[in-house]
Amino acid sequence: MAHPVAVTDTDFEEKVLKSKTPVLVDFWAEWCAPCRMIAPIVEELSTEYDGKIAFTKVDVDVSPETSIKYGIRSIPTLLVFKNGKPVDQVIGAVPKSVLKKRLESAIA
Repeated sequence: MAHPVAVTDTDFEEKVLKSKTPVLVDFWAEWCAPCRMIAPIVEELSTEYDGKIAFTKVDVDVSPETSIKYGIRSIPTLLVFKNGKPVDQVIGAVPKSVLKKRLESAIA
């Protein structure tokens, strides 16, 4: 069973930008209530899309450089990377169906 992998400023390039598969990056923080609301959905999707999409989490308090680089101003922000480039972005706690639709277009 897959789980989102914690990624930091130091290993972001290795785990996200150099990934052969698309990667969903969940920018979050411990104190963020909407982040905690979306976490179980991201968890479920990581299992459903195991092998097709890699799931990662970036704690904005721990890794501010990556958050600044990608212009993360509100959390949760979910970015989908493909071939090292962000191809989609979802801001806020959204329903699972919305995320699934976005992920489907990333692997299409």
